[in-house]
Amino acid sequence: MKDFQLLRIVFMGTPEFAVASLDALVKAGCTIVGVITAPDKPAGRGMTLQQSAVKKYAVENKLHVLQPEKLKNPEFVENLKLLKADLQIVVAFRMLPEVVWNMPPMGSVNLHGSLLPQYRGAAPINWAVINGEKETGVTTFKLTHEIDTGDILLQESFPIDENENAGDVHDKMKEIGAQLLVKTIKGLADESLNERPQTTDDGQRTTDNEQLLHAPKIFTETCKIDWNKPVDEVYNLIRGLAPSPAAFSFLNDKKLKIYKAEKWHKVPTVAPGNFETDQKTYLQFACLDGYISIAELQMEGKKRMAIADFLRGYRFQ
Repeated sequence: MKDFQLLRIVFMGTPEFAVASLDALVKAGCTIVGVITAPDKPAGRGMTLQQSAVKKYAVENKLHVLQPEKLKNPEFVENLKLLKADLQIVVAFRMLPEVVWNMPPMGSVNLHGSLLPQYRGAAPINWAVINGEKETGVTTFKLTHEIDTGDILLQESFPIDENENAGDVHDKMKEIGAQLLVKTIKGLADESLNERPQTTDDGQRTTDNEQLLHAPKIFTETCKIDWNKPVDEVYNLIRGLAPSPAAFSFLNDKKLKIYKAEKWHKVPTVAPGNFETDQKTYLQFACLDGYISIAELQMEGKKRMAIADFLRGYRFQ
């Protein structure tokens, strides 16, 4: 049994989602001996170097930062050893080589944005919403060779409202996950946690015979709307890809990103993919069994705007 505040912890993460977890650990009094994050990258019109959200937080809080290009780099591995971490915490970071995740005596703990073993992969939040799930959650687990397959430590679930998008779920999840991570570290320190394996039958079904769903990386083809699908599926795709990268279609051969919409379950009077508009207040596209009425969009080359503002300036061919 150990005092969790005395554990030497290395934190690994890059985006804003990970900042909530790092902040929770700092506020809980954890000893953060190092923060590993992505190298600064050029971005914007001026291509100036931009720091990751985690680096900005670490610098502001005077935490020691390492930014390796390659995680197998001998110099980085040696610098990591010098930190003498008892435990490594990984939140929204790269895949780790064994020489890194297996280094600390207490191993490495990952926070994943789903109720594992469901939605293993790079985009669990997006796919849960795209698939119309009514519930999701967060899992802390021990890292092993295979991605997202290590022994589960703790889990916490929460509901997904039918009108929430991936951004809404992300914002709830980062806070819930941050607190679960603190609870996990305390449990590891006082040895009260019982690790349990992610047992699956044939790799495709969970132990209760539920279909095992995956969360692969989102590609451009994932985001293109198929208007021949049922209106509920199209609506969930739009929610699941908002606010980024956003589902899209085309209007007069120009790409149209859709950020917010409403669904109408009524028999369309036009073929799927065709639109109806009064050119003032509404623009709706027909699906297989209903309509998607757009609330916020972005036309190629233009800024994001509400539908009324868009229609006020747009001239239909």
